[in-house]
Amino acid sequence: MPQKILDRRSIIKGAALGATTAVATFPTPAISQGTFRWKMVTTWPKNFPGLGTGAQRIADTITEMSEGRLTVKLYAAGELVPAFEAFDAVREGKAEMTHDAAYYWVAKHKAFPFYCTVPGGLTVQEHNAWVYYGGGQELWDELCGDFGLRAFLAGGSGIQMGGWFQKEILSAEDIKGIKMRIPGFGAEVINRMGGTAVNLPGGEIMPALQSGVIDATEWVGPWNDLAFGFYKIAKYYYGPGFHEPSSALECLVNLEAYNALPKDLQSIVRYACKAENVGMVSEFTARNSASQTVLVHDHGVQIRHFPDDVVKIAFSIAGDVVAETAGFDSLAKKIHENWSHFRGEAMARGPFAEQGYMNNRAL
Repeated sequence: MPQKILDRRSIIKGAALGATTAVATFPTPAISQGTFRWKMVTTWPKNFPGLGTGAQRIADTITEMSEGRLTVKLYAAGELVPAFEAFDAVREGKAEMTHDAAYYWVAKHKAFPFYCTVPGGLTVQEHNAWVYYGGGQELWDELCGDFGLRAFLAGGSGIQMGGWFQKEILSAEDIKGIKMRIPGFGAEVINRMGGTAVNLPGGEIMPALQSGVIDATEWVGPWNDLAFGFYKIAKYYYGPGFHEPSSALECLVNLEAYNALPKDLQSIVRYACKAENVGMVSEFTARNSASQTVLVHDHGVQIRHFPDDVVKIAFSIAGDVVAETAGFDSLAKKIHENWSHFRGEAMARGPFAEQGYMNNRAL
């Protein structure tokens, strides 16, 4: 009998040890198996004020909010892929996300510029409202889904300047023959006004201006333009620009990689982008005002308004360029119609909102 009891105890003890061993060797679910490492490529020079630093903040915020479950390593333009190959890098899975301006991808689909900015289009406040509450995001999901991507608003500069010119612009005739760095639909406007538009990433603009490859350039606004030193070559600075009233930025995410994330990490990606979307515009507003003062008082930059005929012709051509987008395909038509309806209501509201207030404040 004692032997039987001993055997029984041995069996129980063995079972307990087996259970303990099983618990000890069973893989832990969240820590070892639930971590993700993403690469973010950008179209900006490394640590470039506002654009580059904003992208870094998104990467850092995602890593911090997820407590390291989703780490994002940023690669500036040229570090992993050239700036204008960022779209394909994310689509092909070489990187999981990119921070960029959607109008760079107009050759992929004519509707992409609507999600950055178009001449005569929405202000940054109106653009955010359209994407978040006017049906823009749903159409954006459809557009990007065709490329295996998902997109989120992720910053912006607000209304941009018209550009730096080495000669004074006295009329629309002075646009003819100019070689100007300008992207998106604004490029087509310059072409139709008799100039030649050149699309260059940020890091290539200054060398092109110095060497005479281009005669003029737009970039962002006083803060970024001061950092690039355009005032050393071109003394005439025009603003506001007709071509970029919102200049919204985006994070494109590989859809397969995004769908592989748990729901909470998906939310972290979305809200990190949304936080930077608000924060970056605020930073640009503050820095542009201070930098404009430096450009004028310390560097003798002459800031001018474009002549009325330049503005009228540019906006007239811009209307045609934007409307022609609707003929690209059925999705472009849907996006254009939705965007145009929202723009019309925003313009009707304007005189009784920000536009009206700004006019009154200037009296």
